[in-house]
Amino acid sequence: MKRLLLMPLTGIVATIAFAVVVRGTAAAPSCDPDNGGIKLPDGFCAFVVADNLGPARHPAGAQNGDLFVALEDSRGKTGGIVALHDKDGDGRMDVTERFGPEGGTGIDLHKGYLYFATTTAVMRYKMGNGELKPASAPEIVVGDLPKQQEHADKTFAFDDKGGLYVNVGAPSNECQPQDRRAKVPGQDPCPLLEKHGGIWRFDENRSGQKQDDGKKYATGFRQMVALAWHDGALYAAMNGRDQLDTLWPDHFAAQDNAERPAELLMQVKEGSNFGWPYCYYDFVQNKYVLAPEYGGDGKKTTRCEQVTPPVAAFPAHWAPVDLMFYTGTQFPKRYQGGAFIAFHGSWNRAPQQAGYNVTFQPVSAGKASGKYEVFADGFIGKPSIARSNEAVYRPDGVAQGPDGSLYIAESQKGRVWRVMYKTK
Repeated sequence: MKRLLLMPLTGIVATIAFAVVVRGTAAAPSCDPDNGGIKLPDGFCAFVVADNLGPARHPAGAQNGDLFVALEDSRGKTGGIVALHDKDGDGRMDVTERFGPEGGTGIDLHKGYLYFATTTAVMRYKMGNGELKPASAPEIVVGDLPKQQEHADKTFAFDDKGGLYVNVGAPSNECQPQDRRAKVPGQDPCPLLEKHGGIWRFDENRSGQKQDDGKKYATGFRQMVALAWHDGALYAAMNGRDQLDTLWPDHFAAQDNAERPAELLMQVKEGSNFGWPYCYYDFVQNKYVLAPEYGGDGKKTTRCEQVTPPVAAFPAHWAPVDLMFYTGTQFPKRYQGGAFIAFHGSWNRAPQQAGYNVTFQPVSAGKASGKYEVFADGFIGKPSIARSNEAVYRPDGVAQGPDGSLYIAESQKGRVWRVMYKTK
């Protein structure tokens, strides 16, 4: 299970992402009066455990409460890993260590190693006892992954048989010869799908692997940085397409672009094909339709009937960036076994932005067992914004604490919350 903080802490991750480490807590901490500026369902509360870390992406941690947070390269600064430790036991991080020459997104503790993914590699550090920084340099588990300007973030998940799954997003909106050109057909077949737009499976026990050493496990993705292994299966949450209206104004209006190209939660089986770039999932019609780059008009479904169906669909341009299945017992039973998804919002929605939340999706036996609900909200900070950089916070990562609490990391300022359920 991804980022469940079940491993004993022994070191710190990645050369390429700052991590935040938070160590065990004694007495139950108290929540902030305003929940640190976010809104939660009745019975839940939150407090800020760390702040001003920089562009925080995915968090990970250990049984003793230490927390690791990956920082991306952003705003002219190099990211890396921040290690946070709670020295006085009040639940808030008061010891901070930073390291790593490069930024990234994916981070996890697994079998005594701290794994970290940059935009071109997955590496791991051997962790010692009680270290906030690893004593040795990292080894490259998978290197020389495609370097690209668009959809470059790499993440990973582990199965229970030694498999390491790595995403390689498509460096394109819809596989046009020149990206994002009005009324220009897409390439058919799409050559990008050979090395991009898929999930590759590697051997977690081998170092020095290249992309060709792995096996393409599934295809037809645009960008899917949210990965998790749960209950014997791989899951991914994918960002849908952009610019329906500006690229194909004869068929689509701004409202169509704002509402139709859904974000998806998918159970990913070997051989799955989720349709990109030929098809996209229409949130209004609840079905796959043919992309206009391949002759679609918003209604045609030709070529899309065999695309693997999603577990659940979410509104357009919410932009999912992390995924976690809840396996704890602190939260009420209805949350147990379901998925928490961090949506950080997208630039491509008008007249106003949407998303900027952590959503809960009930899941049972690989299928949606209820409608999604916004679990944590208020990150955006304003009634409406026109651009994503106007949001006060952008949630980018979720992780489960050893006591069953939920950590949320965001990338605008680098704030991390801990969400708890109040029994009384």
